[in-house]
Amino acid sequence: MNTKTAYLTKAALIAALYAVLTYAAAALGLAYGEVQFRFSEALTILPLFCPAAVPGLTVGCLVSNITSTVNPVDMAVGTLATLFAALTTRALKNVKLGGYPLLSMLMPVLFNGVFVGAEIAYFAGEGVFLQAFVPASLSVAAGEAAVALVLGSLLWFAINKNEKLQTILK
Repeated sequence: MNTKTAYLTKAALIAALYAVLTYAAAALGLAYGEVQFRFSEALTILPLFCPAAVPGLTVGCLVSNITSTVNPVDMAVGTLATLFAALTTRALKNVKLGGYPLLSMLMPVLFNGVFVGAEIAYFAGEGVFLQAFVPASLSVAAGEAAVALVLGSLLWFAINKNEKLQTILK
């Protein structure tokens, strides 16, 4: 298969999987709001293995945020947070603590906490942004950490121990 075609195919599959997993979380009331447990955020480890995951996650987030409660704003803010997180996760892929890419895996927690926390604080009402920002950021970051670090770690270990999966993702 042509390398450009393979890259686009991987990105498209990751985008579709991200969207489907987000919609599954949304069906359970877990995908949008101050506390988010998007199952799709486990996929944020994929840039460690696959460069096509960067646009895949970004497009998947954009598509997923079409149905968010503040869709035009979330489509921009949430998607930018995902893009920056994916780019930094990829850039830090070789930084490991005891063989584990903890710093890379914290990037989605950091970016979503700050960006989505700021978005929620903005909509909290006039004059309360600063009071709303810290709790909103911490809440978003906590939900992100629960999924990205727990489920993401399980996915990372599964891929890291499977050479065939690594080869497919490259």
